[in-house]
This record gives sequence, structure tokens and C-alpha cells, in this order.
Amino acid sequence: MELARYIDHTALKAETTKDQITKLCEEALEYKFASVCVNPTWVKYAAAQLKSDDDVKVCTVIGFPLGANTPEVKAFETKDAIANGADEVDMVINIAALKDGDLELVERDIRAVVEAANGTLVKVIFETCLLTKEEIKTAAELSVKAGADFVKTSTGFSTGGATVEDIRLMRETVGPDVGVKASGGVRDFEGAKAMIDAGATRIGASAGIAIVTGGRSDSDY
Repeated sequence: MELARYIDHTALKAETTKDQITKLCEEALEYKFASVCVNPTWVKYAAAQLKSDDDVKVCTVIGFPLGANTPEVKAFETKDAIANGADEVDMVINIAALKDGDLELVERDIRAVVEAANGTLVKVIFETCLLTKEEIKTAAELSVKAGADFVKTSTGFSTGGATVEDIRLMRETVGPDVGVKASGGVRDFEGAKAMIDAGATRIGASAGIAIVTGGRSDSDY
């Protein structure tokens, strides 16, 4: 298993500095991670750091971390991020709308980003720790209906992260052709392998180096 190619090497904390983004990109190039996942303010810089390698992508986050922006704002964020060099966007759904049963708004929210992305890969973050199993299933179904490429568990900034049970449910719901990303609390090789065995095709983690080298990190994301 070429585990590095599953990993979005991640730095999303508010206090992340330019030097830390530089190091993140250097590590991604060294270990050949799938992408670096950074906040929108760092997209243009990360793209410049990674321009020598077409295989390591730039991933960013939309409506992050609460998902409470309007669809129009998320669409604008998406277009701006792509213009700055983002290859992939990870959007947070409108969690409250899902809890309220306003499924039309949830789908419209996702579709706005998919349409704004115009072919750029879109991952949809559910924040599974805040949802029931039925809500996770519904979010997955709406993501597929709206044309998303991936479903994703967590922001890493709420009350919990990915679980094997939730990854399995998401995989069963979306079928074999949509990606599933496990993020939040994946800290070591065994944890990452368990997620992949359950159906994950991408791992979001700040512990990427520990995962591929057999170590362990205490990072929450």
C-alpha cells in the first residue's frame, strides 16, 4: 500500500505561519502526499511552492469550519480559491439546515460549490460527530445527487473526528464511484489503515509523516 498517496497533508489552524506552510509543502514533496490542505489565504503561496511537481495537489477549505455561510458566499470562495491555484476544495455543509430537515438548502449549498468548481474536485465535509447515522446517510445521498466527488467526515475542529463505523456507512451509501475522506483524529499507520479498510480513499491528517513512517502524533486533525 502506497499510503502517502492517500494523505492530504494538512495545516488548518488559525495560527499557522508562512514558515509552517513552507515546511508542509516541502514535506509533501518529499513524501509524495496526495495534497497539502491549507486555508484559502495560503493557496497561492502553496501552489507556487508545489509548481515543480504536478502530482502533489493544493487542497483548500470552503465555508470552514462551521459551514454556516450562504451558498453564494461558498461559491465565491470556491472560484477565488481555484483562481489562486487550488486543485481540490473541501466544503462544509450547512449543518443546521440538515438538522432542521431543510434538505433543499443542503443540496443547493453543495451544488453551488460543485457548479462554481466547474470540474475541480469537490469534497463535502459533514462533521459526522454532530450528526445521527440517518443524517450522515442523508448528507451522503445529497452530496452524490449534487455532483460532489468525495464525502468527508470532519473539519477536525468540532467535538470528534472520523470513526471506522462512519466511514463504513458513508462508503455503503455513496457506492464505489465516489471518494470517501477520513479526517480528524487519524494519528498513526494502524488508524489510517483501519479507515482505508473501511472504505476511505483519502486521509486528511496533520500527522501524515507519523502515519507513513510508523510513528504517532497527538494532533487532533
